[in-house]
Amino acid sequence: MAVKIRLKRMGAKKSPFYRIVVADERSPRDGRIIETVGTYDSTLDPAVVKIDEEKAMAWMLKGAQPTDTVRSMFSKQGLMTKLAEAKAAK
Repeated sequence: MAVKIRLKRMGAKKSPFYRIVVADERSPRDGRIIETVGTYDSTLDPAVVKIDEEKAMAWMLKGAQPTDTVRSMFSKQGLMTKLAEAKAAK
């Protein structure tokens, strides 16, 4: 089972709100998820990103792959450098 960390769209029409979730890559975008690791609100200026770093790191160390959009969010939060350091320490 390939696991991805990706966005799940929530909110009303024309006012999107996203959850950063861990899901099987074969499930639909808004389908069944394994765990929620954060939120992303693009309607605010600047956009608000909240990530539970411990959960996200745990899933990435288990082999979950973030999508390109989520990877850029993680990079801006400094999570990708922490992941590289954690992998180097093993």
